[in-house]
Amino acid sequence: MQKRWRMEEPLTAEQEEQKKLIASDIKCPEMIAEMLVRKQLTDIENINKFFNPKLDDVFDPFLFKDMDLAADRIVTAIRKMENITIYGDYDVDGTTSTALLYLGLRKINAIVDYYIPHRMIDGYGLSLSGIDQIVENGTKLIISVDCGINAIDEVKQINQLGIDIIVTDHHNPKDNIPEAYAIINPRISECNYPFKELAGVGVAYKLLMAVYNRMGVDSQDYIDKYVDLVALGTIADIVPLISENRIFASIGLERLVKKQNIGLNALINLAGLSQKELNSADIVFGIAPRINAAGRMGSALRAVELMVATEEEKSMELAEIIERENSLRQQIDQKTFQEACEIIEKKYHNLDETGCIVISSDDWHPGVIGIVASKLVEKYYRPTIMITFKDGIGSGSGRSISGFDLFEALTSVEENLETFGGHKYAAGLSILSEYLDMFENRLNKYVLEHLSKDELIPPLTVENKLELYEINEHLLEWLNKFAPFGPGNLRPTFYTEKVMIVGFPYNVGKNHLKLKVMKDGCVLDLIGFNLGDFLPFLKKGSVIDIAYSLEFNTWQGRTTIQGKLKDIHFEH
Repeated sequence: MQKRWRMEEPLTAEQEEQKKLIASDIKCPEMIAEMLVRKQLTDIENINKFFNPKLDDVFDPFLFKDMDLAADRIVTAIRKMENITIYGDYDVDGTTSTALLYLGLRKINAIVDYYIPHRMIDGYGLSLSGIDQIVENGTKLIISVDCGINAIDEVKQINQLGIDIIVTDHHNPKDNIPEAYAIINPRISECNYPFKELAGVGVAYKLLMAVYNRMGVDSQDYIDKYVDLVALGTIADIVPLISENRIFASIGLERLVKKQNIGLNALINLAGLSQKELNSADIVFGIAPRINAAGRMGSALRAVELMVATEEEKSMELAEIIERENSLRQQIDQKTFQEACEIIEKKYHNLDETGCIVISSDDWHPGVIGIVASKLVEKYYRPTIMITFKDGIGSGSGRSISGFDLFEALTSVEENLETFGGHKYAAGLSILSEYLDMFENRLNKYVLEHLSKDELIPPLTVENKLELYEINEHLLEWLNKFAPFGPGNLRPTFYTEKVMIVGFPYNVGKNHLKLKVMKDGCVLDLIGFNLGDFLPFLKKGSVIDIAYSLEFNTWQGRTTIQGKLKDIHFEH
């Protein structure tokens, strides 16, 4: 599917002046200076902070509403030797949050345990069956991480049991919020915390910072060592890598490279990533799917056990189990994706008239439908919800497209749903089978009313025109200073017009396109992941326009510059 190229607006006269000043001051290429101006980084102090993230530059945790209450309650629990249970979610954000608080509180002598719900048995978020188990171990305080903001009934039951609960979450709250002892969530309306985009693990980290502050502990000695977990959960949860998230991701990736977490080190080795400097793509495509596989195919408790492990032998054993579960997950993914594509091709004869895709089956594994929904969005570019039914009750996972708020859309049809929750771009739901048709019709109507035809063509933001002769190691070294890349700080995409294909393009792996292009005597190697469908239209000597990003590629000890192809426009 060809993309809609969105060119950046030309700089204003004032911005052009700023660009020249920056290029002169920090001795960088003008293109780099322009990227900084577009990020509104125009003074040297802020540019240095951007290029050199430091944990000293994060916000005060006590800016959160209820943080005083929460920190004091935890300190009381520690001093009174009360049992604390951390209740996490089963994805990477939830398991890293759980491991972080477990390790961090144990360091200051808390009596602490953790509970992760089982996807098949307990479902998403705080569950009543989970609470029953927690009561048995004599817990006096529950701290939820990455869940709980919409668990009104469950929190009420916890209160009735005489247990205090502190809810830490980053998901969107509905109109009513639970009556918890304290709620730490940057998205609740009364919270004035300056940064709203933290992942669940970022919120948990802030709580730990506040507790250490109250205990008079030097956080340099303790909390900084857990920032690798914060980076892992933050990058995996696909939150914008700006402000505090950028600091956590950058510092945490450095710590991951130092391999100080024994369990994560075992997993990194098995993923074949031990010989390289980790980047955000390695987390998203290499580490995160493996950790998620534990919660999808078995029990996410294994993922937490791996992250808190202290013995190499135990770490390797857990990492190998998770690796096997990931292999199984990949097989099921592939089969489910093929089945889903077949259903879509039969069901939607005219995708132009379709606002969203809603498909269901009694046979799909609940643990993989979120991943497959993401792949379907990539292929068909429509908000997509996959539902798997058991005994008339459907468990669904949805993924959205750029600029469309799926959580808001589900809110508009919530009377057709049993439960739902999530973010702008990812959501979970449960639904009774008799409401499925009505739900789909109403959701489709809502999507078509809120999205134009143009918005249903995938956009590709293109930063700058680049000539092949401008590409060199100096430019790439400057580009790499903008890492870690991710939402809100994407690796820049450039375009070059009228390049000629040299040699014969070919496909490698699972539908990945390889080709070489030339212009002005300069040649660039390109690889286009999942762009193999272009191959029949490409001929040696053809002239095309290309959109691509640039990366260093190391193969057999030799490092070269490679273009990562994003899209092709054909000369008319």
